[in-house]
Amino acid sequence: MAGGGMVSGKCGARAELYEHRITYYFIFACIVAALGGSLFGYDLGISGGVTSMDYFLKEFFPQVYIRKQEHLEETDYCNNDSQILTLFTSSLYFAALVSTFLASHVTRNSGRRASILWGGVSFFVGSVINAEAQNIAMLIIGRCFLGVSDSGTK
Repeated sequence: MAGGGMVSGKCGARAELYEHRITYYFIFACIVAALGGSLFGYDLGISGGVTSMDYFLKEFFPQVYIRKQEHLEETDYCNNDSQILTLFTSSLYFAALVSTFLASHVTRNSGRRASILWGGVSFFVGSVINAEAQNIAMLIIGRCFLGVSDSGTK
C-alpha cells in the first residue's frame, strides 16, 4: 500500500507487527532507486530535446532538418516522419526492456553485485560510444548499451 500503512502478506499484518526496522541504509537505498527511475524519465526529456535541436538534426538527420526548415510555420508536434529518428529515440527503451530478462538471470546466477558491475560497464561503454558518435549507427548502438545499463543497475 502506498504510504506504508500496511505490510503486504497473507494475513495483512499491521506495520507495527513487522519485525524489521527501517534503517538509514534502507532509506538511502530507496532514494537511490527513486533517483534511478527519475533519471530514466530525465533521459526521455533530454532525448526529446536533443532530437529537436537544429545542430543535431543537421549532423545526423539532414533529411529531417530540411523538412523542418521547409515547415517553420507549423508546430513541431508529430512533424518528424523518420523511422531512423524513431529508432534512435526508442532504442534505449527497447534495449532496457529486452535486457531486463537477461538481468534477472545474471543476478540469480552471479549475484546483485555482478549485475550492477555489468550495468556500470555497459553505461561506460554506451557513454563513450555516444560521445564519439560519427554516424547514426554509433548513436543507436550507444543508446542500446545505455538501455542495457539501465536494466542492469535496477
